[in-house]
Amino acid sequence: MRKRQRRFEGFDDKILALYSRGVSTRDIEAHLEEIYGVKVGRDLISRVTDAVMDDVRAWQTRPLDDVYPVVFLDALVLKVRDGGSVQRKACYLALAITMDGEREVLGMWFQDTEGAKFWMQVLSELKTRGVRDILICCVDGLKGFPEAIEAVYPATTVQTCIVHLIRQSLRYVPRRSYDQVVKDLRPIYTAVNADTALAALEAFEDKWGSQIPVIGQAWRNSWEYIIPFLAFEPEVRRVVYTTDEIVKREPVALGVASGRPALRRSVRPVRRARVPGRVAA
Repeated sequence: MRKRQRRFEGFDDKILALYSRGVSTRDIEAHLEEIYGVKVGRDLISRVTDAVMDDVRAWQTRPLDDVYPVVFLDALVLKVRDGGSVQRKACYLALAITMDGEREVLGMWFQDTEGAKFWMQVLSELKTRGVRDILICCVDGLKGFPEAIEAVYPATTVQTCIVHLIRQSLRYVPRRSYDQVVKDLRPIYTAVNADTALAALEAFEDKWGSQIPVIGQAWRNSWEYIIPFLAFEPEVRRVVYTTDEIVKREPVALGVASGRPALRRSVRPVRRARVPGRVAA
């Protein structure tokens, strides 16, 4: 250590790395003593961890762009240390594709559970931070979610996550019929347009309606928010059809390559595309 140097270089980073993994202050103290042979007081550990909160607050309240072509909204259930214990909480996450085709996390919020009411608060906060318009908002099938979006951004096109809907549908399918149901659902979400998709849904109901009526009902109940992506070219569909973009970088159900280069290539058509009922920014 240099003269008058009080801590090893990178020492604070090691404390923060341990703390971010949910390690308690007491365990951080014991770990540092075991590895470095130095006694670190809990007050020092607390000062180091508290120091980053100003940066966190600044990031969470930073101004945002006025327009985003695509925003993905989803909640992930994570284990969070709170009040000395580890609890499962819903992490509300807003991930956007910018006009330059880059990913940007707009914010993260923690609550005990996911609900449309809190999503409305999130959307209102985004508007306060400068987001005037969102062309396409991709969400899961949470009840009341589309209405919450439309209350804050009435011109936004809401797209229900197709992957979530397929998963929900397959919950009701006997194992012996699983593969065939998957095959028969595919013509619906790969149709060339909404009319063809509706015909495919009717064909599905003719075949499976008497055995598994709940699937057709679920698709019809969400139909208004299922079909918007069918108005776009295939490269745009592959970007907006699922909120799994938030947590996945590998190809998923429809074969979308969700890495950053693919998003950058795909956002250009989104910017140029005409959203049904409005003109893209």
